[in-house]
Amino acid sequence: MTTGFSAVDLRRMLSSLRDVMAGAGSVQERLDKTVALIAKGLRADVCSCYVMRAGEVLELFATFGLSQTAVHLTRLRVGEGLVGEIAAHANPVALADAWSHPQFVYRPETGEDFFRSLMGVPMLQAGRVIGVLVVQTREQRPFNDWEVETLETVAMVIAELIAASQVVKREELFQTEGNALIAPRLTGVTLVPGVGIGLAVMHKPHVRIGRIVSDDPAVEEQRLDKALATLRTEVDAMIDGAHGDTTLYGDILEVYRMFADDRGWISRIMEAIGSGLTAEAAVQKVHDDTRVRMQQVSDPILRERLQDLDDLANRLLNILAGGGMRVELPENAILVCRSIGPTELIDYDRRKLRGLVMEEGSPTMHAVVVAKALDIPVVAQVQGALQRIDALDVVVLDADAGQIIIRPSDEVIELTSAAVEARARRKAAYAERKDLPSVTLDGHTVGLYLNAGFLIDMQAITETNAAGIGLYRTEMPFLSLPTIPDVKTQQALYRQVVEAAGARPVTFRTLDVGGDKIAASTFAMQEDNPAMGWRSIRLTLDRPSLLRQQLRALVSATEGATLRVMFPMIASVAEFATARDILNREVARHRQSGAQGPSEIKVGTMLEVPSLLWQLDELMRHVDFISVGSNDLMQFLYAVDRGNTRVASRYDTLSPPMLRVLHAIITKCDAAGVEASICGEIAGQPLEALALVALGFRNLSMSASGIGPVRGMIRSLRLEAARSYVKTLLAAEVSTVRENLRAFARDHAIALQ
Repeated sequence: MTTGFSAVDLRRMLSSLRDVMAGAGSVQERLDKTVALIAKGLRADVCSCYVMRAGEVLELFATFGLSQTAVHLTRLRVGEGLVGEIAAHANPVALADAWSHPQFVYRPETGEDFFRSLMGVPMLQAGRVIGVLVVQTREQRPFNDWEVETLETVAMVIAELIAASQVVKREELFQTEGNALIAPRLTGVTLVPGVGIGLAVMHKPHVRIGRIVSDDPAVEEQRLDKALATLRTEVDAMIDGAHGDTTLYGDILEVYRMFADDRGWISRIMEAIGSGLTAEAAVQKVHDDTRVRMQQVSDPILRERLQDLDDLANRLLNILAGGGMRVELPENAILVCRSIGPTELIDYDRRKLRGLVMEEGSPTMHAVVVAKALDIPVVAQVQGALQRIDALDVVVLDADAGQIIIRPSDEVIELTSAAVEARARRKAAYAERKDLPSVTLDGHTVGLYLNAGFLIDMQAITETNAAGIGLYRTEMPFLSLPTIPDVKTQQALYRQVVEAAGARPVTFRTLDVGGDKIAASTFAMQEDNPAMGWRSIRLTLDRPSLLRQQLRALVSATEGATLRVMFPMIASVAEFATARDILNREVARHRQSGAQGPSEIKVGTMLEVPSLLWQLDELMRHVDFISVGSNDLMQFLYAVDRGNTRVASRYDTLSPPMLRVLHAIITKCDAAGVEASICGEIAGQPLEALALVALGFRNLSMSASGIGPVRGMIRSLRLEAARSYVKTLLAAEVSTVRENLRAFARDHAIALQ
């Protein structure tokens, strides 16, 4: 970009821009031509157009000079990076050396390594920030006021033309604090990421009851018995895989079947029939009564089981009415509902489902667990979805940004389709590399393991080629069932987990729940600070029968195999010794019965309570392995409630104190020859994983979505150089070394996507 750009040049460029934007071709084609025209007109090497999406997200919509594969993939939050800063304050930025600015964020997928200077301006439409226009050059050079004003004028014209072309719609504007942003009509909370386009299908399971009073209670009891038998047959068919691959989430369906067999529930329905109601009215009455009682329960996880009860009652009512639950879908369908049960979702043809929109919903509800396994994008807590979306409306569901676009223009559909294809390409690239070893360029192997909590999670082992299960959360079935599962039920579940893992190791974490999260209400109690209260190993040591039964089930389930048991929330070596002694007694009891027992037993602890940091030398003499729970360790170390949005992000996991703690742990483990791993959220983030590997961790456990990106990072890393650099950061007097690590990754071509 050179000086000497005149008013005449500006007029010519604006005229050309109008011709391009008003001409033939798709919106994407016109945007591509536009950024190329601006780059040429302003004699810049790069011109990029970012458009505001819901949730304060800026998406790269078009670029000239950067990698085209980054289009629709690169996204920045408002306030993130220089582009985010421009959007946040609606002010231009002009820098001769953008890389030296503290707000600069490097995105390797863009290929912007060679461009030093940056000038960016907000794109405003009706006084609202709808995007950011950026130019970059290879050489370091300052920009003068005239050049900034020129780009602002160009951005204003593009903003008007974008709005007129309905890339974003004027009627989709909404008010926010500070700058007003462009947003789709509806927003919600992302529960399963992804993007989908399809026709809206309204999920309305409620059955209208025509007859309330019965003529013959005996006939109604027979109708109920027959309907219950049909219900059990349907659920058994699902468990046996009659509808496809549902054996992967058999544990969820087993919970559902236990609800269906609950004698208390059935007897209450029979009593209602005896009072003179029809079978349908009796089912509805008992369900309504149960729902009212459960809505008064304070624990959110137990309240989520309401949806399972809704699902069960609706299915039974449909059977009594002579109808079925299955609905024919269009080829591409977006399911819209208030809420939905797991079997209701399974009844739909998942090959045609492109997304799920819920007015309610939470991450741990069973239907969401099923949707995640089937890779169905989910946006929940969407207020007004059932009122504002009509059946067979075309809907764009962008769960990555938590947004719903109703009746979008052809241009929006086209742009969203491009995003869908880009995401598919990225997933395909991860899949292609899944069989490559997670080995650094200088030959160091890093084990990549999965965190799991349901059988449905186990399919990700083969999909990602994970080394095993680094953390199996055994409390999930306890939180799902109406009563505490007995030893036989637990044994069957754990055996299925071991079989699904094949030859790969599974580390079972014993119950990690609070007193208010076990189905048996006798353990419930109010606590001002439950995260540091009567929970986890504290609860099970105080109620040793719970721990004995679980360990007994684990010992039986791993007959002839390796048993890896991990105790959570251990605060002292004495607690660990007590828990291990209970395990030893259960192993002895099992072998005294004549059974072989596990072929090998490894016992470890979660390290998440800071008090253990001062007991490491003694602890090493008792454990076979340690797994760092970075989420809780960070929470307790900084006295930060990670559920409190005001303070959750106040301290960074890549702060020098946190890194020094992790370095001390791995140093002690290596010296003692004790296996160490880390299973918190930071293990699945490529930048954080870079720091962990450099500190010395060789086993990382994470969600399935993290394995592909982390494997790519490891395979592009020279560990010796990273180790030396990260050690220099341990003594840094800063709040975070995040940007230091980004710069290191950039300079050493380490993949972070």
